[in-house]
Amino acid sequence: MRAFDSAAAQSSVFDALIAASRKHGSKKPILEDQERNPLSYVDLIRAAFALGRKIAAFTKKGERVAVMLPSSVGGVVTFFALHAYGRVPCMLNFTAGIRNLRAACELAGVKTVLTSHRFVEQGKLHDLIDALETMTNVVYLEEVRRTIGLADKLYAAAAGALPKQFRTPLAPSEPGVILFTSGSFGAPRGVVLSHSNLVANCRQVAQHIPLDPNWVFFNPLPIFHVFGLTGGTLLPLFEGMKAFQYPSPLHIKQIPPLVKDTKANVLFATDTFINQYARSAAPDELSGLTFVVCGAEKVREETHNLITEKFGPIPLLEGYGATECSPVIAVNKPTDNRRGTVGGLLPGIEARLEPVEGIPGGGKLLVRGPNIMSGYLRPDGGIDPPAGGWHDTGDVVSLTDDGWVKILGRVKRFAKVGGEMVSLTAAEDLASAVWPDCRHAVVSMPDPKKGERIILVTDRRDAEVTPLLEHAQAIGAPEIAVPRKIIKVTEIPVLGTGKTDYVALQRIVDAELQRAA
Repeated sequence: MRAFDSAAAQSSVFDALIAASRKHGSKKPILEDQERNPLSYVDLIRAAFALGRKIAAFTKKGERVAVMLPSSVGGVVTFFALHAYGRVPCMLNFTAGIRNLRAACELAGVKTVLTSHRFVEQGKLHDLIDALETMTNVVYLEEVRRTIGLADKLYAAAAGALPKQFRTPLAPSEPGVILFTSGSFGAPRGVVLSHSNLVANCRQVAQHIPLDPNWVFFNPLPIFHVFGLTGGTLLPLFEGMKAFQYPSPLHIKQIPPLVKDTKANVLFATDTFINQYARSAAPDELSGLTFVVCGAEKVREETHNLITEKFGPIPLLEGYGATECSPVIAVNKPTDNRRGTVGGLLPGIEARLEPVEGIPGGGKLLVRGPNIMSGYLRPDGGIDPPAGGWHDTGDVVSLTDDGWVKILGRVKRFAKVGGEMVSLTAAEDLASAVWPDCRHAVVSMPDPKKGERIILVTDRRDAEVTPLLEHAQAIGAPEIAVPRKIIKVTEIPVLGTGKTDYVALQRIVDAELQRAA
């Protein structure tokens, strides 16, 4: 484990913003979105006090207040407005569906949801609002802002000049945000991250990768997802870099020219999205990037090669994390980018591997450190902390002597076929190698003869088993890892974060097998 100064993380989120303002200059522009009206540190702090004062009038200190907004200046200001007055932001995943959103609000005890008319209209989210209004008070920020008068602006100006005197003091151990896990494999869980968890993770990344305060971070990932919140928003703000927020990673044609226009140095993405941006972009639109940070899913070799061939030697830095870890556990470096790995463990992270029966050469990863969550929300409103401070990632990995991590698969992403453990991730990799331009996912189903069988779901219309078998033989992969059943679909279902939606995928497979029966 590399040493980490945990004292540097003993701060509230709002105090970390104040410290960054003092270090990098209060007038420095550090936040912008597609409206192209950049805010400086002092602008952001004043706006947070002005809005937060109004929100404080209808909420209580310590209350969990839901935020349903896209990645935008408004979304970031709202996040800090809640912190300025000691409220706890609960970031709602508006792509998760009505059932999951209602469950999230119920679990967190949410009474108030902050959103905006413009966002609801553009996102066609009226059904979600109707469902939330039956159990919460939905407040539109346009209406709140209309009530901000001269007295509020004068108060905000004074608070901007003396933010430490005006902000509500909060202990670093208090809840800094409540997020909900992606639900890739089931119902989302409520994760409580403390102020020090969030600040520590930003400091850990900054110690791991040297960052230049002159850089611009381009973040199209949602702030309800911890990668977009910590990596794409808090990290640049705390380290003196401009955070450019964009409301959706799905705008494939709009994002590349905007990356060029904003002179972005760092782009946050997933493999799915960066691959699509690269195909859509003109050669000069991404070539100015210093590097791209990719998380949430494995980066394919084809994506690495596509970027290099079209835009030059721009490193795609694959990283690895979990909501419960604020999120970054490991990430590659621009100066040490090892393809096929998810990078080196961050400073301050202790790791141990537990053996998994039938899977040699690795083990289930457990991690402990200053970025590990306070715990999961309980239905009674309490928090279940991780036992001994250790978070069980559920991932099977191998670790090099210098702390570089290679993902072998998730514990639940292995199948027992004929008595042997088969990685479903490795089966997906076989399909990706044979048809690199397509999307693939593999699931397992019970089998009366072999225990389990593995099934490939793909958008490759002419996919057949024979090319998979031939490739497995050519690289020496076990034939047992080759899916013998293929289901062809128009598209692979994905979550709002870009991850494969294995819950939806399982339903597709179940329906297809019932039809075939």
